[in-house]
Amino acid sequence: MKKTWIKILTATMLVFGVMAPATGFASDNTPPKAIDEKLGVPIVVYGANLSEAEKESVKKSLKVSEEPEIEEITVSGEDLVKYIKDSNSSSRMYSSAKITRREAGEGLVIQIVTPSNITQVTSEMYANAMLTAGIQDASVQVAAPKAVTGHSALVGIYKAYEVTTGETLDIDRTDVANEELSVATSIAESAGVDDAKVAELLTEIKKQIAELKPATREDVEKIVEEQLSKLEINLSEKDRQLLVDLMDKISKLDIDFSKWSDQLNDISNTIQEKFGSLMEDKGFWESVKSFFANLKDTISSWFN
Repeated sequence: MKKTWIKILTATMLVFGVMAPATGFASDNTPPKAIDEKLGVPIVVYGANLSEAEKESVKKSLKVSEEPEIEEITVSGEDLVKYIKDSNSSSRMYSSAKITRREAGEGLVIQIVTPSNITQVTSEMYANAMLTAGIQDASVQVAAPKAVTGHSALVGIYKAYEVTTGETLDIDRTDVANEELSVATSIAESAGVDDAKVAELLTEIKKQIAELKPATREDVEKIVEEQLSKLEINLSEKDRQLLVDLMDKISKLDIDFSKWSDQLNDISNTIQEKFGSLMEDKGFWESVKSFFANLKDTISSWFN
């Protein structure tokens, strides 16, 4: 009987050892995190409609207490009007973010730390929209205390970026960036296209716009059609026109497209690294299936 329980315990430890993520334990001698005197401290921007309890939840998600020093601000419907034309100043704002400047050329790093509560917008969608708005070289973490679409976090990122850099974003670009986020989430929902595929589509179209510099709407439409065909995405005529309208606006923005290529390539590479090869590698999934099948047989044999 004792040997049987030892076998059960061993099997349980093995299974959970395989499935559980590795956890690192920080040494007591770990030096404290230093304040970056060159780039400044992180800025945390909270949605104005958070309750005190929700705000505390967001602070924990963004690990505010781990920063040696931060700046905290609030984003409201009034800010929405500032960055997005014809928007509603009474809109509810819940999604929040922490933004940290990075060295020039290091690009954008976006992490949604409460993925179950940001229901529509992916990190790649945020990155694409931020690049359209003129935001570069920043690390951003997005959080919400309850299920929200995630759109208002972009406005908070705009405000935080201006505070941390001292720059003023072009409202024409922030407005189109917001439209980009709306089109992306709309296509993902109405056309049933995977979020990663939508992000890849937007990135590839923008890369072509940066490279080819289309002069007319017809040129933009050709680029859109080529990328839809390449990625095997079928859209309704309505969604296709929304996409063409958006990309036509992007092509006409006051953007130095020569500086876009590297960051667009970074976004494209991130998408491929996260979703591309793994999802396409049938051999990988077969090996996973085989591993657990063999594990099951091994554990079963211990009790025979």
